[in-house]
Amino acid sequence: MLIHPTATVSSAATIHPEAEIGPYVVVEGHVRIGARTRVMAHAYLTGWTEIGEDNVIHPGAVIGHEPQDLAFGGAESYLRIGSRNVFREHSQVHRGTKPGSETVLGNDNYLMHNAHVAHNCVIGNKVIIGGGALVAGYASVEDMAFISGNCVVHQYVRVGRLAIMRGLSRTSRDVPPFCVLDGTHTVRGVNVVGLRRAGFSRDQITAIRRAFRVLFAGPTNLRAAVARVEAGGPVSEDVTYLLDFIRASTRGVAVGRRRTAAVDDEPAE
Repeated sequence: MLIHPTATVSSAATIHPEAEIGPYVVVEGHVRIGARTRVMAHAYLTGWTEIGEDNVIHPGAVIGHEPQDLAFGGAESYLRIGSRNVFREHSQVHRGTKPGSETVLGNDNYLMHNAHVAHNCVIGNKVIIGGGALVAGYASVEDMAFISGNCVVHQYVRVGRLAIMRGLSRTSRDVPPFCVLDGTHTVRGVNVVGLRRAGFSRDQITAIRRAFRVLFAGPTNLRAAVARVEAGGPVSEDVTYLLDFIRASTRGVAVGRRRTAAVDDEPAE
């Protein structure tokens, strides 16, 4: 076990023998750290926090601290982090608010400098959260989503799989899967580049593009647009997931742009 002599480690903490704790790190409370996780200088880990294997926690990161929630009364709540995540300088992830509740991060996520994940969020796998981005309490971010620098995600909002929020964008509505979003919860197109990198075929992307043209080409009644997509014939598995995501929304879904046009982040082929 590599623990720097200047580190402060609670007797209640459990640290795997293959983990590494750097200079002036503080590990308080019931923190559990898995194999080969590396915690760099001046990071602060606290609370009932469970950290898996092969994570890298950079200087100044704050992991498992009390939620920024006036309802928090000091109850035992949790933060659970999977494996192979990266927490860059001064990023913050807070534990749950209510007794027994938890914040959850999956695997292979990348939080850039000053990224903030608030209490009771659920972050999937392979998510990127850019520098200065803020994800408020009870939000959920699905696999392979990309929240760019200085974006703001309102509490309880869902960000769908493989969606990308462009820098400085903000949303108080659910962000549909596969979309490019900017401004104030405005869908600008399909995340074609992200879909290709994720291995989506030409036919899969074409089906998603067609659905987006009906759903988000301009101002529309989204419920009626969903019905039009379904009335157009059999829909692919990806489009079915998109439509189900929209139906499940309780906060409303991001809107299409005002001018009517093809909805893509690059010219149609």
